[in-house]
Amino acid sequence: MEAIPRKYGEWSQFDRYCKLVLYHEAIDYLREMKCRRDREVSLDAVSPADWDKLSTVDRYSCDSFTFSSHGYDLHIDNELVAEAFASLPKDEQSILILRFVLDLTDEEIGRLMGMSRSAVQRHRTSTLKDLR
Repeated sequence: MEAIPRKYGEWSQFDRYCKLVLYHEAIDYLREMKCRRDREVSLDAVSPADWDKLSTVDRYSCDSFTFSSHGYDLHIDNELVAEAFASLPKDEQSILILRFVLDLTDEEIGRLMGMSRSAVQRHRTSTLKDLR
């Protein structure tokens, strides 16, 4: 029978040490993964409403048509709507921009453009009717 080498005890200790280190490293890894699962949300679980909050849409000036009145801009993305809006007279464009961009009343628009409130209302309603 062969004698056990003297270094066998050292090898056994080293072997045990390596196994123990790997065991505890695995425990640390699993603990970290559990903490991550608790903190992080899977993208599959995000609702469409939350996606809208988290996402952004790039807007480029070439993607929309811009109409200006009294220093304020109206951006229209739809080409057909922009074409119809461009065919309107400048006064009617101004009335719609002031009404829907600045949210001014007919009386305020009339004062700004030198028209009566009823004339502004008449132009606005007829223009919207034509656009529809």
